[in-house]
Amino acid sequence: MRPLAVIGNVNVDLILGPAEPWPKAGTEIIVDHDELRVGGSAGNAALAWKALGIGFDIAANTGTDEFGRWLREAFGRQAEKWPVRPEGTTLSVGITHPDGERTFFTTRGHLPRFSLGCVFSALDGTRLSGGYALLCGSFLTDDLTADYPSLFDWADTHGITLALDTGWPLDGWTEKNRQATRGWLSRCGCALLNEVESTTLSGLADPTEAARELKRHMPKDAIVVVKRGPDGALAIGPDGALVSASAPSVEVVDTIGAGDVFNAAFLVALAGGKPLADCLAAGTAVASRAISTLPRSYGGPVAAATGDTAP
Repeated sequence: MRPLAVIGNVNVDLILGPAEPWPKAGTEIIVDHDELRVGGSAGNAALAWKALGIGFDIAANTGTDEFGRWLREAFGRQAEKWPVRPEGTTLSVGITHPDGERTFFTTRGHLPRFSLGCVFSALDGTRLSGGYALLCGSFLTDDLTADYPSLFDWADTHGITLALDTGWPLDGWTEKNRQATRGWLSRCGCALLNEVESTTLSGLADPTEAARELKRHMPKDAIVVVKRGPDGALAIGPDGALVSASAPSVEVVDTIGAGDVFNAAFLVALAGGKPLADCLAAGTAVASRAISTLPRSYGGPVAAATGDTAP
């Protein structure tokens, strides 16, 4: 299998819920469950890879506080070269709702100071040559995002295919953000966006047409994936053909990080040389397993490669 790495936002997630109705100011409610876990798009993907028994490298940073220490301990030797910033570690409090959706309250913390230097301190380009690097949290990692052209040059030099999941811009899909994202896509071999991101970015309501429009801005052999939640996922492959996969019907417990888990499983299958349809099937199967289990389960070491998430 080709080497895998993830570059981007690792932070702390505190999950509470479900909460309904939303409490009035000055009141208190009791919720049924809580969970403190590694979070952020990069962190969620890394957790999935660890659970699936996949070897990978990760470039991230943390703050100087106890949360930062806890994150570094969670990754052990993989975090030894992560820079430590003087800011507090970014914290997201996720409040879940009975329908499986969630509301986030997030501090800025250390993430804006994640830089190109952080990437170079953690990753060996020669070691990752010919592999895939998942790039995420674009609108949260200000210093790195400003240096994306240099990051893209580094990836090209080492033959590393970048798979981009930007996340949602904090100020929405302004024309400035759309233009920037189209520029990023022109240097990436894979786009991993959800349906709302894809249709909003492209300006087209149909997810298939949105995917085709995004692919126009990417290299000829690129792959565009649109994650559609309960409707599964679709992709436009290097040859321009449409491929899709349905999602199994599950009882949703917690959707936080579903798209990130999809990314992880999809890339494992892709790095293993699986056909695009199998990659989509693996992503939807593992993500569906993750959002329907508490404590969260990913299906074991073989799930991403086979799409089999049976216990």
